[in-house]
Amino acid sequence: MKKIKSILFFILGIIFLGLGIIGTVIPLLPGGPFYLLAAFCFAKSSKRIEAWFKSTPIYEKYVEAFLQKRGMTKREKIRINLIADFFIVLSIIYVDILFIKILLALLAFYKHYYFIKKIKTIKVRN
Repeated sequence: MKKIKSILFFILGIIFLGLGIIGTVIPLLPGGPFYLLAAFCFAKSSKRIEAWFKSTPIYEKYVEAFLQKRGMTKREKIRINLIADFFIVLSIIYVDILFIKILLALLAFYKHYYFIKKIKTIKVRN
């Protein structure tokens, strides 16, 4: 049973890692939360896989930085939101299905709510 649980967490970790990479390349998806989920799943799968993931540049840049700061700067939040909004608006313009347009608009509003209310804004120290 423990072996099945380990394999399941490993597969979930790979899926979340893939979604995180897609989110890094295509800003419509937030990559950071998926990297955090991948780190959690890899940690649950095995110590060796957790050690491997913690040694990757992805972990250092996205997960470790987020965990150390426990939030994002205002500039990071604005940059991520503007890029994501650009792609959401572009999608709304080119999609012909009303339901999808509404879903994209709701996603955009939820994204702003999440960034404003759920992710702590940290001040930049000069």
